[in-house]
Amino acid sequence: MAYHKVNADQRAQGHSPYLDNDELQATALELEWDMEKELEEPGFDHFRLDGAVQHHPGNSQSPDPDLEPIQASSSPKGRFQRLQEDPDYISHYTRQAPKSNRCSFFRIMKVFCTALILFIFGIVIGYYARKKCPSPPASQEPNSPHIYHEILKEIKAENIQQIYRDLLQFPREDDVDIAMKILVQWRSQGLEDVRLVNYSVLLDLPGSSSNTVTLRSSGECFYPSGQQCNRDPKTLHSQDLLYSYAAYSAKGTLEAELVDVQYGTMEDLIRIQALTNVTKKIALLKLGQSPLLYKLSLLEDAGFGGVLLYVDPCDLPKTTHLADKAFMVSLNSGGDPSTPGYASIDGSYRQNRLNLTTLLVQPISAVLARKLVSLPEDSVQKDRCIPLQLPPTGKKIISLNIQSVSTYKKISNVIGYLKGAVFPDRYVIIGSHHSSLNPYGGQGWASSTAVITALIQALTLKAKRGWRPDRTVVFCSWGGTAFGNIGSYEWAEDLKRVLQRNVVAYVSLHNPVRGNSTLHPVASPSLQQLAAESQSFNCVEKTHCPGSNVSSVQIQGDSDYFINHLGVPATQFSYEDIKTSENSSFLSEALFPVHATKTEELDPSFSLHETIAKLTGQVTLKIANEPVLPFNALDIALEVQNSLKGDEVGVPQLLAVASRLRDTAELFQSDEMRPANDPKERAPVRVRMLNDVLQSLEKSFLVHRAPPGLYRNILYRLDERTSQFSLLLEALEHCKLHQSNETIQAALSEVLNSINSAQVYFKAGLDVFETTLTGKK
Repeated sequence: MAYHKVNADQRAQGHSPYLDNDELQATALELEWDMEKELEEPGFDHFRLDGAVQHHPGNSQSPDPDLEPIQASSSPKGRFQRLQEDPDYISHYTRQAPKSNRCSFFRIMKVFCTALILFIFGIVIGYYARKKCPSPPASQEPNSPHIYHEILKEIKAENIQQIYRDLLQFPREDDVDIAMKILVQWRSQGLEDVRLVNYSVLLDLPGSSSNTVTLRSSGECFYPSGQQCNRDPKTLHSQDLLYSYAAYSAKGTLEAELVDVQYGTMEDLIRIQALTNVTKKIALLKLGQSPLLYKLSLLEDAGFGGVLLYVDPCDLPKTTHLADKAFMVSLNSGGDPSTPGYASIDGSYRQNRLNLTTLLVQPISAVLARKLVSLPEDSVQKDRCIPLQLPPTGKKIISLNIQSVSTYKKISNVIGYLKGAVFPDRYVIIGSHHSSLNPYGGQGWASSTAVITALIQALTLKAKRGWRPDRTVVFCSWGGTAFGNIGSYEWAEDLKRVLQRNVVAYVSLHNPVRGNSTLHPVASPSLQQLAAESQSFNCVEKTHCPGSNVSSVQIQGDSDYFINHLGVPATQFSYEDIKTSENSSFLSEALFPVHATKTEELDPSFSLHETIAKLTGQVTLKIANEPVLPFNALDIALEVQNSLKGDEVGVPQLLAVASRLRDTAELFQSDEMRPANDPKERAPVRVRMLNDVLQSLEKSFLVHRAPPGLYRNILYRLDERTSQFSLLLEALEHCKLHQSNETIQAALSEVLNSINSAQVYFKAGLDVFETTLTGKK
């Protein structure tokens, strides 16, 4: 213990590894005497007064330290060492004169021998401690691309494939059982701090029999898949039929005229309402072009009573074979419907929200839709795909019967922590999801879980050798995703205050391999540059490297709460099929029943899974380890300006504030971020202040309210086809429908306040740094 203390003093004073006599005496005497007791005795005060009197002004320039007035130090040891330097110390401080010089000699020898023994003993202990317990590699070998490469090379396609196949061996059990098995699997990989977090939430589940659609003219009854109704028990209780429904739809039976509204756009609704009264009628609606919840809100406002929802075969990629299948959708915007905005913990008030819409909503297959519009079966076999459309002549009356059951069920999240060594209070969250009480969504959950497990395996392998990330990495496998991202919402609502302060970024692994044609990276504006750089890093050894095609568009999955309620920068890498139609955006809202072999058909060698895992790992390592967060403030300002291009409203205030935001962001990035990235100019306090500013860059762009299905974070566009703020686009469309400018004025105010708030935030950050520098000078 004494050895370490002496060494600490040496390092603080910049001395050599060896002690001089003064330091040895100081150390030994400090060990013998009670410092505070000695210094508090009356003689000490008397000594200080004497010292002040003996100081002569004429000798003020003398280098002799004995003539300097004695000042109090910040530590008792510092004061004591200053006393030792006075040659008259004994005569001033000791109350009795020494009995003889021989006593003084023996005392000095005693002190010297004690210090020498302690010094030698400390060296021996330090030598063996250093030999047996080497310092972590992180201290000798700072985080660098070399270390990242060492970690990522442990991620191999064959390992991911084996993990994936092991996951598929799990029987279709309760959500809690699957979560427990994932927890055991993560612990077996070396992740020590793993927890199971359970919530009791309101789920809307299928009834004992399938929903049906009946034609009144012929009396024919159909299941959602297009099969005719029968009394075969095996068919009646088929999982595919039972789970062909819309969770949280209204329940009951409705008989009404079928009205073709195509994609349910504003133009479609204006055209339909000009032709007929739509009150309590049933809309035939195509999925795609815009969020389902937004289109349903328009239909509900228009007065419709029910909706038949389908995917037009012309919108599906040619590689899929889903035209004859119905699907599941969730009408839940997020979280437990019975506890909106707060966590479902014991004692929480449960609201009665069994239905989240007044509409009776039923997903159906394209086969059934074709029967309802009376098109021949071979219409899609021709060279040109003919979009489905109801003939303008003749009315079709149908009866829609929906019977689902709302009940409380337990769902589970698996949460694992790899604690940070430098900033343990800053979190980088990686999120996947696991199977949730139904067979829908294909095997995306297994792909998602296999990739995150392989990443855990690589990181913990390095951690066993002494490495640690600078910031804490949190691994999450969410439950209840198919019902409206319930697991992630409840956990985040439960820890909202902590996450608002601590979360740095969210990295999503939601269904990473949905196709095998195109790598589709999505990132918030502040992370776009990092996502593009990570693609380049991972394709150095490959002949074909994808271009920088990172965009900020709305995505599906559990990143929703972190983007829209916490304003956390987020990113996601996934493989998709080449889109065959501009209308195919938002088709991922439909959860089709896909066989277990589908994923292995898309990626037989699991090389795509390996690429996703390495891209995700590279981004995570950079965010978790870079001293300055790799966020780009200027890219946010550029995204804002790009979203205002071609704005039909052309409000000067928006463009002016956006220009000021860009100027401030440029100044912030050049004056603060670049110097902080230079190790020679990097001060810990300054870096921490800078990271606090960077961490909250996107929070200014969270609007208070947004139309259903649209992001509250206005930095995200609807899809690649649109370049404007989705909030403004929706407001413009709303004005066309209601012939009022009130909505557009409210939307413009929201956008204006967001941009101005961001500009003020950047400016305040600059002012803080300027004040700090002035204070130091």
